[in-house]
Amino acid sequence: MGLREEKKRQTRTLLADTATALFAEHGFERVTVAEVARAAGVAVNTVFNYFPTKEDLFFDRQEEVVARLALVVRERPPGTSPVDAVRAELLAGLDATEPTYGLDPRAAAFWRTIEDSPALRTRLLDLGERAEEALAGALAEEAGTPPGDPLPRLVAGALAGAHRAALAEVRRGMVAGEPVDAVRTRVVAAVTAAFGLLAAGLDDWPGRAGGRTARHGSTHGAARSE
Repeated sequence: MGLREEKKRQTRTLLADTATALFAEHGFERVTVAEVARAAGVAVNTVFNYFPTKEDLFFDRQEEVVARLALVVRERPPGTSPVDAVRAELLAGLDATEPTYGLDPRAAAFWRTIEDSPALRTRLLDLGERAEEALAGALAEEAGTPPGDPLPRLVAGALAGAHRAALAEVRRGMVAGEPVDAVRTRVVAAVTAAFGLLAAGLDDWPGRAGGRTARHGSTHGAARSE
């Protein structure tokens, strides 16, 4: 990374960290972008150069979150189904305390800030919908389904929905002040059971080759007959 890129990364991190601290202390709606800029020692225009909206300041890793499940499916190892891949990614993130999963006592303030803000709750729902849409695109691309076929969207809804529900359980546990290990144990058990149920019906769709090279027939009957 060049010096210019590193400086931009540092500025972006400074702005996001400063904003998050202010939002947690005062509430999202009560903090202005001008106040964030002043606390970070930059001009207001500088903030908007990095983050077009105030919500973007709070969800500074949103693009990573939106793309995650689609990337997991596209880059999964050969012989792994999409269900297996999403389950493995989720369990690994819970085990390694992936920062965007919020399985950390310090994340309680982050989650409370969302719960107290209608704007942030709306953005969180939007991020979930965008992640699901990206996953549906990856599944449709791999399965070779015709345009307009709803099956990839329905499968993406099942997988992304289970993923979101697991993280919602993490959020509830952290906000309630539960020990991290207790929350992790409970959520891991639920994820294992839920994805086991999903695997019973989805494990062979759209196939286990993995990656962009896998292609299958576009009819639902072909998927059922495999």
